[in-house]
Amino acid sequence: MKVTEITNLEFGKMVQAASQKLNQNADFINSLNVFPVPDGDTGTNMSLSLQSGAKYERDLDSTAVGALATALAKGLLMGARGNSGVILSQIFRGFSKKLADKQTLTAQDLADGFAAGAETAYKAVMKPTEGTILTVVREGAQAGLNTAKKSDDVLAVMDAVFEAAKTALATTPDLLPVLKQVGVVDSGGQGLTFVLEAFNDSLNGRVAEEGDYKPDDAEMDEMIDATHHQSVQGKLDPNSIKFGYCTEIMVRIGRGKQVDHDFDYDTFYDYLADLGDSLLVVNDDEIVKVHVHTEHPGKVIAWGQEFGDLAKVKVDNMRMQQETIMEHDDAPADSAVATATAEEAPADTAIIAITAGDGLATLFKSLGVTHVVNGGQTMNPSTQDIVDAINQSKAKRAIVLPNNKNIFLAAEQAAKVADVPAVIVHSKTVSQGMTAMLGYNPDAELDENQEAMEDNLSAVKSGQVTHAIRDTQLDGFDIKEGNFMGIVDGTIKVTDADLLTTAVDTVKAMLDDESEIITIIYGADTTAEVAEQLQEQVEALDDDLETEVHEGDQPVYPFLISVE
Repeated sequence: MKVTEITNLEFGKMVQAASQKLNQNADFINSLNVFPVPDGDTGTNMSLSLQSGAKYERDLDSTAVGALATALAKGLLMGARGNSGVILSQIFRGFSKKLADKQTLTAQDLADGFAAGAETAYKAVMKPTEGTILTVVREGAQAGLNTAKKSDDVLAVMDAVFEAAKTALATTPDLLPVLKQVGVVDSGGQGLTFVLEAFNDSLNGRVAEEGDYKPDDAEMDEMIDATHHQSVQGKLDPNSIKFGYCTEIMVRIGRGKQVDHDFDYDTFYDYLADLGDSLLVVNDDEIVKVHVHTEHPGKVIAWGQEFGDLAKVKVDNMRMQQETIMEHDDAPADSAVATATAEEAPADTAIIAITAGDGLATLFKSLGVTHVVNGGQTMNPSTQDIVDAINQSKAKRAIVLPNNKNIFLAAEQAAKVADVPAVIVHSKTVSQGMTAMLGYNPDAELDENQEAMEDNLSAVKSGQVTHAIRDTQLDGFDIKEGNFMGIVDGTIKVTDADLLTTAVDTVKAMLDDESEIITIIYGADTTAEVAEQLQEQVEALDDDLETEVHEGDQPVYPFLISVE
């Protein structure tokens, strides 16, 4: 079979197939994280990013592939989570710019699009590293160009792109020694290879129809949680919430007394899309889960009953929730953006910190942060989340503290598209973010504050204590699943079966002759009592050390430790 062009219909199927492929393989991609810690989320980030892009593409009513590619790139950018999601968005940004005026795609167009995508992705990264997703896209794109010189068959070009990408992925451990040490390929490169494989399978008719994908319960919940992450509750005025009822249902397809329709994904989705926003519909053969913000929860429930009986119904009045939040002058636990109180006038400069845990949010606000975006290790916020925080602040300018290097690229993209001037202070950890705040001067210019806050980052050592999710050998340690690890500025320094022992030894690894202040922040997975024991043992190390203990409520890390 030979195919000489890709129409809007084929392109749409390719994008939706790739979104499903990433959904199916998100957990596997996550498992390729070099560090055996429970925050390996490359697969989740890439899946949710492409899910956003696929929705933009699906919602655009156009027969021009160039316009659809532009919509895909826009959705990817605004939904991009983590560095891997942003790089994926940049690949398709370059792809779409090259093909923006195309009605259909020829083999040469397809090859040119991938080549432009590779070029744009490399430019988006300050210090491109080989052995990553960049290598995979470059090698795939070059193979596409070589094939297009010899053939006008889009199937041949797409097959060449995929096969070369797959070969390049296999070489990533040879280019990055840490990958070879752990015995994995690059996770971002693996994600891109799945996308290209889905494109190839779709063009060759080897992809199941939409709706045949079967996500498990955990993945469906993850996707719904991610949609909640973009909640409108960051708006201060409850009356400004357009769709006031957060409605979730779970329907057992084809079961019950009120079933009037056989389940069809598009039919089911399209009706709900007219009832509100923040819509998410995921299903397998037996269950469909719905999350939507609407003014008509009864209609959502009734619609679900036409396809099956209700296994779950949950309706929250978001306006009432916001009223309660304002009354208590506190931030909503599950909103993406925790803002200042309604009585406060917008600050001239919004300082936006990204962190997870109510205690950490309180600590950052005590240091002068004006807004907190909920997220971090286990759920990187999207570009859109950060843009919303900047724009909703109503400030004249903004400073963003990512507090996680995997959020840098999303934050940088957000700063470019926000309504007001914004800069990024490249804090890699919570400890660095807090130390950066000591350099903030409300009377200084934006670039002056950025420079001063960046200069403060090196003044603190950052320690993290967490548990291993698999056996591995890394940084000279034989690490066992379930054991604790002490990580200092990105390097594993300690591993032990006992939490307290690991934490004390982590502090020891951080101390030097100039150490004066130790800050211990305990998370959701430990207690104040254990934190006090840690404080006592740390103070016993040196009488001259000052120690502070705070409740952070952060997930994943029982202890965050800073040494100054």
